[in-house]
Amino acid sequence: MCFRFQKMQGLGNDFVVIDARNQAFAPILNFLVTLCDRRLGVGCDQLVILEPPDLPGADVKVRFFNPDGSEAGACGNASRCVARLLGNAPVLQTQAGLLPSFVAPDGQIGVDMGAPKLGWAEIPLAHEADTLALPLPGAPAACSMGNPHATFFTGVDEAVSRGPALEYDPLFPERANIGFADIRARDEIRLRVWERGAGLTPACGSGACAAVVNGVRLGLLDRTCRVEMDGGWLTITWREADGHVLMTGPATLVFEGEWRGGEHA
Repeated sequence: MCFRFQKMQGLGNDFVVIDARNQAFAPILNFLVTLCDRRLGVGCDQLVILEPPDLPGADVKVRFFNPDGSEAGACGNASRCVARLLGNAPVLQTQAGLLPSFVAPDGQIGVDMGAPKLGWAEIPLAHEADTLALPLPGAPAACSMGNPHATFFTGVDEAVSRGPALEYDPLFPERANIGFADIRARDEIRLRVWERGAGLTPACGSGACAAVVNGVRLGLLDRTCRVEMDGGWLTITWREADGHVLMTGPATLVFEGEWRGGEHA
């Protein structure tokens, strides 16, 4: 198997992007895992595949794969990277719907991540529960940003110690991204996210969106909030007019390459 790829990063959250619109690429599970491996392959937090769109209004179809080979419904940092790579503010078709991108006045890349899903069945949870206070120690709030998120507003120190078990808690039938936030002000938080299928990463765009949404719902945060993660800062706005969440931050092309290896490890 031979194909070209781009390595990109947003706040240190790194991605291998493969444009399958103009070259053959088959997302074989074992091979995806190999590509994501930092010793056996290129190495990344997520693999991103671009395909021709099949929905009106979309410029490109984007699929996101975790390092364990599972497919994710959305990824905020990867969406910004794709928008930066393609240019001209493309509309991205994802499992979470159509995500329009834009260029902010300071040159950073923004993506309209759509409206969060707040009902327990939409997230989804295994059974009916209050999504502002889940029946877990610490009572996190939950929502979906195209993938399930639970946010603890108890500080960031427990991300590594509690994240792995909570990702697989029976309450989350599709597993979940687990965020731990420290509120500094109504318009600023510190956040770490244990990502479903990837573990602790330098940044999580959809996790930042979920944290701000959950913080606003709890009356803890303003609708526009700066979010500091290990890799840097995002600005998140939960727009009151239509309920959409706007995410703005950096996205960088690191290098381009060509894979000439085999299909399996």
